Amino acid sequence: MSKALYWQRGETIDYANNTTDIIDANSIIVLGNRIGVAGTDILPSKTGSVHVTGVFQFLKESGAVTTGTDVYYSESDGVITSSSENNIKAGFAVQDAADDDTTILVKINA
Repeated sequence: MSKALYWQRGETIDYANNTTDIIDANSIIVLGNRIGVAGTDILPSKTGSVHVTGVFQFLKESGAVTTGTDVYYSESDGVITSSSENNIKAGFAVQDAADDDTTILVKINA
């Protein structure tokens, strides 16, 4: 029988910064086909925490979004969008956002 050993709760994960730049706290990190948010500054060649669940406020592109709508992270624009094309699923909107709102609340990785 295969076994699995408990590692951590999973709200945050350990993330190795393999770049030569500091990853600032609250930076959005692309993790394959999902996102995380740096919980602390992560120095080059060091490991830090990245949130992979929770509700976060993000910059939003123009356009209204209703509660419950799946939303995506545009890595090229650095904003949340309702368009899935060429973007990474971020989660879902937890609050309505009007067309001219510049931010949106998102439950990530849901």
